[in-house]
Amino acid sequence: MSSHGVSSSKVKRVVLAYSGGLDTSIIIPWLRENYGCEVIAMVGDVGQGDDYKAVRKKALSTGASRVFVEDLREEFITRYLWKALQAGAVYEGKYLLGTSLARPVLAKRQVEVALACGADAVAHGCTGKGNDQVRFELTYKALAPHLRVIAPWREWAIKSREDAIDYARAHNVPVPVTKKEPYSRDQNIWHLSHEGGPLETKLGEPPEDAWKLTQTPQRAPGREAAVTIGFEVGVPISANGKRLKPIALLEKLNAIAGENGVGRTDLVENRFVGMKSHGAYETPAGTLLYAAHHELEALCLDRETFHYKQHVALRYAELVYYGHWFTPLREALDGFVERTQRHVTGEVTLGLCRGNVRVLDRRSPFSLYDVSIGGFTMGADYDQKDAEGFINILGLPVKIAAAKQGSAGAAASRPRRKG
Repeated sequence: MSSHGVSSSKVKRVVLAYSGGLDTSIIIPWLRENYGCEVIAMVGDVGQGDDYKAVRKKALSTGASRVFVEDLREEFITRYLWKALQAGAVYEGKYLLGTSLARPVLAKRQVEVALACGADAVAHGCTGKGNDQVRFELTYKALAPHLRVIAPWREWAIKSREDAIDYARAHNVPVPVTKKEPYSRDQNIWHLSHEGGPLETKLGEPPEDAWKLTQTPQRAPGREAAVTIGFEVGVPISANGKRLKPIALLEKLNAIAGENGVGRTDLVENRFVGMKSHGAYETPAGTLLYAAHHELEALCLDRETFHYKQHVALRYAELVYYGHWFTPLREALDGFVERTQRHVTGEVTLGLCRGNVRVLDRRSPFSLYDVSIGGFTMGADYDQKDAEGFINILGLPVKIAAAKQGSAGAAASRPRRKG
């Protein structure tokens, strides 16, 4: 047993999900100090834009024996983000699941590195209060249940970010945060989240210095900008008529939305572990893509499919948020969603102005909108007389209930007169 009460038995080599941020920066020396094991760092590039040479150097200088830097951006977009977008998955009506979707792709690659290196354990820097510990560890259990899991935040004596900063200084570990700016941030090509610091005690509008990807709406251009997004079978493929690969497409839409103040979300959410938390999220490109995809579905899906898919979207968002990515249910829902997207092809033009997004145009070769039927001009394709029989059949249960129970129900509902 170490001085911190940590059991070091049978752990010889551990692969750490490493970002170079505060938490994972101090975990490398902490693992070596308390477990006496070899530490391999796995850095997953999901579009956070870090200097990976510097991150690699930092990991090695603080005790890692090897560092794997993995470019996961394409996989993250095409196998995770696009699936959630097609499903319409939004957690609690506001959160576009940026961190939630990144965790399974990172944990999956971490497991692959651990198996390739002959490691007997994996570790992460998630706190014991957050959702990410669940997302990482459920992925471990799904893909490599024999690996031991080390979660330092559930073991060590460190209780706050201030404690972590003090530990880093004591062990000569450089960290990118100070006690003056204690935000906990998570960034990838889809979003940037902000938690902690003033957001814990201030439930109103987040401080302006919290935002990084989006222009202040009041300072954004006053003239509306238009962007046209193209889709094929529910997958984004182009911006303003130019076909782009997934990474380039997201980068372009992030820039357009960000400069127009689009993509900010201030959310009090229900964490999976049972508590509420306050966070600020920036999802510029995602905000545009969800808006455009929804409009295209409204044009191309029949009513029953469109309505039922909303139920699926809610469940899908919960599965992602709860860390249940590698589950039979999520895979089964993907089958349903994929079937619904066969005809979700076309273009949607959005107008962006000072944080607001509106639809300017929508078109699809598979559009179900037919002006000869849906318009006010009476055409031959719709016989208004048919509506009478439709209403009679639809109203039959109502009519019977009114005839059989109406008088009794009315009498029962009348207030009794006092003596």
